Amino acid sequence: MIGLVDGNNFFVSCERVFNRRLVGRPVAVLSNNDGCCVSRSNEFKALGIPMGTPYFQLRDRELSGELDFCSSNYELYADMSRRVMSILRGDAVEVEQYSIDEAFIHPPATDYIAYGRRLRAKILRWTGIPCGIGFAPTKTLAKIANHIGKKSACGVYVLPDDASEVLGRLPAGEVWGVGRQLQAKLRAERIFTAKALRDAPDDVLRAVGGVTLLKTAHELRGEPCLDERDYDADPESISCSRSFGKPVTTIEGIEESLASYASQAAEKLRRHGMLASGCSIYAQTFVSGGGGEFAERTVIFPAPTDATNEMLSAMRREIAPLFAEGTRYRKTGVVFFGLEKAGAARQMDLFSSTPAAEASPLYKAIDSLNARYGRGKVFSAAEGIGSRPWAIRREKVSHRATTRWDELMIVR
Repeated sequence: MIGLVDGNNFFVSCERVFNRRLVGRPVAVLSNNDGCCVSRSNEFKALGIPMGTPYFQLRDRELSGELDFCSSNYELYADMSRRVMSILRGDAVEVEQYSIDEAFIHPPATDYIAYGRRLRAKILRWTGIPCGIGFAPTKTLAKIANHIGKKSACGVYVLPDDASEVLGRLPAGEVWGVGRQLQAKLRAERIFTAKALRDAPDDVLRAVGGVTLLKTAHELRGEPCLDERDYDADPESISCSRSFGKPVTTIEGIEESLASYASQAAEKLRRHGMLASGCSIYAQTFVSGGGGEFAERTVIFPAPTDATNEMLSAMRREIAPLFAEGTRYRKTGVVFFGLEKAGAARQMDLFSSTPAAEASPLYKAIDSLNARYGRGKVFSAAEGIGSRPWAIRREKVSHRATTRWDELMIVR
């Protein structure tokens, strides 16, 4: 049996751990630049406000005291996720983290209800995060069991051996991996429920959705078909991008934002113990209502590196071609490619004066300082030392109460 542990309204739950005033209130966490709702409490959902509703449409209801909103605090959410996953790794035989708030587990016990209740209570007691747990023979069925478990009184559900009744009540579009376009194709074949999807002939499924849909059907039949993913594996590329808090019209804003995002991506790179051979940098123009054109340049570093200053030096001469006078920009980003492990054996150029690629001791020390005193305490001057008008808008951001000494909760 496979279990799926999923945090309930995870971003909202993280906010409630450190702001008890939000408990029982209709609360939503907003996307970058306080754009739209990306996580909603059950009380918020009960008001019929859908996911993705723009914040500006709800501002009056906030002012009247009906609704509460929080800006995204991803540093807090990531650390709370790490704590939950740490508990799972200590309690389960095997853990496969699927997202920031979800993980598949292989339980050590056969009394799944009792085990799930103990695990759920432990997570709630140690972190304050409520979660739902579902058990089933496959990952796709575990997703369905988890969905039911979240709505049950004990928060845990074990899918029965014959799940026909459960699958007969579930629309095919709610099965994991069945998107909107695929759902329309299934309707054309008169496949409306998960049970009908499970029982459909293989040749029909292959014609409608290829091997992927066929695997989904086999999973619904209780036959594991989805390979395990190593979510802690080294990435093939590392990127960082943000939409601006307000449109940028100067090349200084483009330069500072790219330097800042390159620094953040380089920190991720060093965390994995990797070096980058080059990067792509891009800028997107601002068009009212969304969209916009992209300008992009490719930068190749003299040698694979993880040193932010070397990266910024190589990037600097390629930034000017991205900028056009009189144009408003909405977003920039950096993507590192050609990643390799620091210190790994590699073929060197016999005639090159460039030293062998290795991790930067300087930035190892800088990362250590920023980890101790807070991100951004030590930074490159290229990132800007002024007001940074391009920075994302987070007017309602909470304290990072688990990762910053100066933002810890104060008990009186």
